[in-house]
Amino acid sequence: MIVNVCFGTQDLERAGQFYDAVLGVDGIGRTGQTERAIYYGTGAGAGFAVTLPFNGEPATHGNGTMATIAASDRATVDRMHEAALAGGGTCEGPPGERANGYYVAYWRDPDGNKMNAVALG
Repeated sequence: MIVNVCFGTQDLERAGQFYDAVLGVDGIGRTGQTERAIYYGTGAGAGFAVTLPFNGEPATHGNGTMATIAASDRATVDRMHEAALAGGGTCEGPPGERANGYYVAYWRDPDGNKMNAVALG
């Protein structure tokens, strides 16, 4: 089972501010930080981290790679998407119900990493 999903960043401070705002919408906060990484979680399920690449090379995003955040309800999905765009992210699909019946929103962070939120409630 996956324990943690990690995105690379060029700017750890900027990434921290972005994810504090987006994940904080649903009460997800920092669980730790080092000089190179910031960790997020709720204490249950997989965690999330942003990190400066260990090898010192520029961070890149994967085409087709995406992390999904479980949101408590549709309004939270909407607010997370709004926070992502307000924090310098770009829209990859506005909030709405998809063909599979899930209520989802998609965005990219300022480093180009793709993420989405899906309403569980």
